[in-house]
Amino acid sequence: MKAHPTAIIHPQANIARSVEIGPFSIVGEGVELGEDCQVMSHVVLGGPAKFGRRNRIFPYASIGLDPQDMKYRGEPTHLEIGDGNTFREFVTVHRGTAGGGGVTRIGNNNLLMAYVHVAHDCQLGDGIVMANGASLAGHVEIGSYAILGAFVGAHQFIRIGAHSFTGAFSALNKDVLPYSKSTADRPVCVLGANRIGLERTGMSKQDLDELEAAFRLLCRSKLNTTQAIEAIEKKQFHSTHIQALVEFIRNSERGVVK
Repeated sequence: MKAHPTAIIHPQANIARSVEIGPFSIVGEGVELGEDCQVMSHVVLGGPAKFGRRNRIFPYASIGLDPQDMKYRGEPTHLEIGDGNTFREFVTVHRGTAGGGGVTRIGNNNLLMAYVHVAHDCQLGDGIVMANGASLAGHVEIGSYAILGAFVGAHQFIRIGAHSFTGAFSALNKDVLPYSKSTADRPVCVLGANRIGLERTGMSKQDLDELEAAFRLLCRSKLNTTQAIEAIEKKQFHSTHIQALVEFIRNSERGVVK
């Protein structure tokens, strides 16, 4: 085992010889780390928790600590993690609870990006991607190869089907169908020119007035985007910022928020 001298490792931890443990990391009692695991700096691992082979744990992750459950009274519960998983910065994963089966499980080759949270008694399959800030309440099941976008929030006891994709910022309170592509409604609309911000940059009153006029045509008229651009061009505005706005719209490949 290659451990930095500032790391704190409990004598009852079971660590394979090829494991690397970085500066100021803590490996607690009952933690098992399989071959070729890499624990970077400032990581906290609690147990009982079993990690398979080739897991990478990035700085400030906290994995295997007590569940955030008001009913938890210190009873022995477990965390089981397979092989080849990546836990990015500030990821938190908690052990199970007696009432939920006692075990939180994560399979193989999953990617949990920064600030992901996996609560007690969750059951994750293989090849899952959870983007930054996605969070699971307790007892959530995720099938293999599911993808959760950034800041997805999953209610307790729901199931997220295998091979599904859930868009960013979705709040889930029902099961997500396997093989599906799902997202929450996120209406976004333009309210006009960013006048206060633009004034702070020193933009002239004429530029501001022309931008507001252009935004009225683009977002508050009944014209579609193509018609609005034509109407803006007919106005023959003098501001170079109008030209930049029109060019931005014309070069958009995914459409623009109106």
